[in-house]
Amino acid sequence: MIGIVAEGLLIPFLGTTLGAVCVFFMKNDLSDWVKKLLTGFAAGVMVAASIWSLIIPAMEQAADMGKLSFIPALIGFWIGIGFLLAIDSFTPHLHVGSEEAEGVKTKLNKTTMMVLAVAIHNIPEGMAVGVVFAGFLAGKANITMMGALALSIGIAIQNFPEGAIVSMPLALEGHGKGKSFVYGVLSGAVEPLAAVITIMLSSIIIPALPYLLAFAAGAMMYVVVEELIPEMAEGEHSNAGTIAFAVGFTLMMVLDVALG
Repeated sequence: MIGIVAEGLLIPFLGTTLGAVCVFFMKNDLSDWVKKLLTGFAAGVMVAASIWSLIIPAMEQAADMGKLSFIPALIGFWIGIGFLLAIDSFTPHLHVGSEEAEGVKTKLNKTTMMVLAVAIHNIPEGMAVGVVFAGFLAGKANITMMGALALSIGIAIQNFPEGAIVSMPLALEGHGKGKSFVYGVLSGAVEPLAAVITIMLSSIIIPALPYLLAFAAGAMMYVVVEELIPEMAEGEHSNAGTIAFAVGFTLMMVLDVALG
């Protein structure tokens, strides 16, 4: 059981790593059209995962509250939004394709801030995987092993392009391919760490599981609305991002329902 959970926690990280490997095989950066496709797809996966893998199980676990079963989901969701807002406001980071850093002013170099930007993005994904596996281990959140694995697989699929989006621009800026690969991998290393911490916290306070499920959903939705949707919608080819969003959403929905 523990071995399967450990493997499940590492699946999303594997997706990022495989994406970073692309730096060794592709000579040119991804086109804007492809980036919008990948960004839209990631947004769709995260929205569907927030609903089917996190918010719905959170309300199901609080079913004994009757018509007030939405309260843990409501509270947890807003705490998740506030948590990511605080991290986004104070952590120095630079989004790929942007020249203006966000967060507090710092002397960190551009590369480090780009990695931090993706790491911020990956924190709620790691938490989501962690809390779903915690729900499975607790046996109290109507979450099956296959349902937890479905979330891991869905996030791994959308992590694949993230690894490439981080490593390839760095290589084109003059960093060696090996170094660019390492940075791409490091950008996803926060996910298993966040997952483990979330499992540890939820195992200590089992009654907080519905709040933690919704917390992860709120954190993921913050990333989608604040970062991914603007990136996929601005400029040309926004329709490609929209279609990719729908593909990612339906894929994650099918994975969760079919495997859950």
